[in-house]
Amino acid sequence: MLVSLFWSSARIMAKRKTKKIKINKIKLFVSMALVGVFAAIVYTVYLDFAVRGRFEGKRFALPARVYARPLEIYPGLELNISELTAELALLGYRQTAAAQEPGTYRWRGQGLDLVSRAFTFGDGPQESTSCTVRFADGQVVGLQDRVVSNDLDLLRLDPALIGGIYPGENEDRVLIKLDEVPPSVVEALIAVEDRRFYRHHGIDPRGIARALVMTVSGKSVQGGSTLTQQLVKNFYLSAERTIRRKVTEMVMAVLLEMHYSKEEILETYLNEVYLGQDGNRAIHGFGLASSYFFDKPLPHLGLSEGALLVGMLKGPAYYSPRHHPKRALERRNLVLSQMVEAGFITEQQCAAAKADPLGVVDRPPRGTSPYPAFLGLVHRQLQRDYRDEDLRSEGLQIFTTLDPGVQRVAEKALQERLTRLETVRRMPAGSLQGAVVVTATQNAEVQACVGGRDPRFEGFNRVLDARRPIGSLIKPVVFLTALQRPSQYTLATLLDDSPLVLKQAGTEPWRPQNYDKRFHGKVPLRAALMHSYNVSTARLGLTLGVDSVMDNLRRLGVEREMTAFASSLLGANDLSPLEIAQVYQCMASGGFRTPLHAIREVLTAEGEPLQRYPLNVEQVIEPGSNYLLTTALQAVAHEGTAQGLYNRLSPTLDVAGKTGTTDDYRDSWFAGFTGDRLGVVWVGRDDNESTGLTGASGAMGIWADLMLALNPEPLLLSRPENVEHVWIDPPSGLLSDGGCPDAVELPFIVGSAPTESAPCGPRSVENSIKNWFKRIFQ
Repeated sequence: MLVSLFWSSARIMAKRKTKKIKINKIKLFVSMALVGVFAAIVYTVYLDFAVRGRFEGKRFALPARVYARPLEIYPGLELNISELTAELALLGYRQTAAAQEPGTYRWRGQGLDLVSRAFTFGDGPQESTSCTVRFADGQVVGLQDRVVSNDLDLLRLDPALIGGIYPGENEDRVLIKLDEVPPSVVEALIAVEDRRFYRHHGIDPRGIARALVMTVSGKSVQGGSTLTQQLVKNFYLSAERTIRRKVTEMVMAVLLEMHYSKEEILETYLNEVYLGQDGNRAIHGFGLASSYFFDKPLPHLGLSEGALLVGMLKGPAYYSPRHHPKRALERRNLVLSQMVEAGFITEQQCAAAKADPLGVVDRPPRGTSPYPAFLGLVHRQLQRDYRDEDLRSEGLQIFTTLDPGVQRVAEKALQERLTRLETVRRMPAGSLQGAVVVTATQNAEVQACVGGRDPRFEGFNRVLDARRPIGSLIKPVVFLTALQRPSQYTLATLLDDSPLVLKQAGTEPWRPQNYDKRFHGKVPLRAALMHSYNVSTARLGLTLGVDSVMDNLRRLGVEREMTAFASSLLGANDLSPLEIAQVYQCMASGGFRTPLHAIREVLTAEGEPLQRYPLNVEQVIEPGSNYLLTTALQAVAHEGTAQGLYNRLSPTLDVAGKTGTTDDYRDSWFAGFTGDRLGVVWVGRDDNESTGLTGASGAMGIWADLMLALNPEPLLLSRPENVEHVWIDPPSGLLSDGGCPDAVELPFIVGSAPTESAPCGPRSVENSIKNWFKRIFQ
């Protein structure tokens, strides 16, 4: 009895315990479910904020677009047919049988029928113009509107797009509105990617089921993801393949469809999708892909062209029409067939479209920019005024000073001359390197910038970053410092070119030597510069004070702090070609310092002016002193170390320039200017080994080739009011007469010319007697 009672009690207690456990489990399950629901709600709310934040804010990071200068054509412009043809090729204009559409042209003998493209400049929009340009003797002689038969004063072509400043992933795109997209493109997209796009709400259960069945059966399959899901994956999520990411994708797709219309989603999709690679630039969106593959704006695409772009979505690299045209053709035709199946086009339309060629323009990819050295300069100058993230996301339009014709000539001159030098001197191919910068003397615009013999290389930019000893290029600054003291120094002042030994505590004695290993005694200041004598230059600089010379160098535009050693007087300091161009720009502009600039203006993505870059001009050299120095630099070309220039160029150009050679012939320099252009050339080796080249035998040849091709204006100097010309006897530095042997006529600041006469001078005894007899017998 007792045992029975015990077991009964035990069973009752066990049942109660089991029931309690069940209740606890239910409570735990409910609690976990509530927590899960709460977490799901919180996560969904978070995703909702993420979806709306990205979609309603700035949806795309738009790169800054960088343009060259626009070519302006007018009667009287020196422009030959080949130069204009090259410009049109760069702009992507097409030669057709009858120039009727914007961006087309036709040659007719010495005449060109051309239809320019519309473009929005900083001064407002410019409409497309149909015109005829007539040429004669390398010059534009007529410009006429073909529609109304009126003469035109000016035709401004749209500028060439030369690159961009891209987001971190180097994405590039051209934004388009949905109403700009041809209906056939939208129909092809829906037929291939999401036929129930207008009927589902972000996810399509039928599509998912169909995809599963097709996958299990092993047949080819359309993806189960809707266009909305694809947009979410591209726009918000990573490429990882996990269940969690797929669920997140579905939730976000539903949320996206709750907040935004089908049209908004479709427009964003068309702007987002990846469609190819151009070097290290990623092609995104149908707007850019249309111009990249067909050289057409998107609204002008035909049925077969739109089908090709839609077909490439499955694998832009695998179906690339440039690299795999057979695959691309098969894929395009499949898209056309699916458009028939979906009821968007007829069998006849499909057959006609399949008969079309791919139509892809045959041009090699350009990468980020065909002019990376110039683009590097633009980027650095922009960073003074803009944050880097704005340059990479706000879609700014940057209008620059690059002249593609000058750039093309500079690249060719550098490449061909370096190859020739290596061949003649039996140097290993590719051992020499160089850099070229060309500016306009009147406004300091950088017209060309070549950072190396491979101008497309996007690495080390020698124009900006190759800081090398400048050698004798410093000498004009030394002599300018002297000429700024007219009471002490003139072009006729005799300098001491005898041996110099400078002893300073803690250093080895400094013994500068001349290039010819000789000393020349007393030499006129002008001759010392003409023949680039080191010793007389060093003596002069030490007398003036090294600090005074370096201060002058900074006044001419060098912004970096530089050490001031005695060897600085002979160019021991390192400068880049661009910095040298800034220094010589001051001399070329008549003594006015204008910062070199590569940017004209900046517009917003909508075409509104954002910032202009006006000229900032400051006179830093007195006109008289600059005039004296420039005539001496002209003598360098006519009689001195650069006289070999006139083996290639006409002496009437009156070039002003200076050669530069550094120790052991490691660096070869030439800087010079004509009436309208300044050029600086550096030649050397990246390993800093000897080139065996002087400034005259290396860099100067490239400079001559460059200017010969550019046909520059002569350097015609305007004499300042405080300058007079006087005949001088060079050996003595005294007054002479125009009929005296070796006499030269030199400019002087008024009141600084010598007053004593040489033996053949106007005040010599012999001439005084001759003049007395003339007066007696007249």
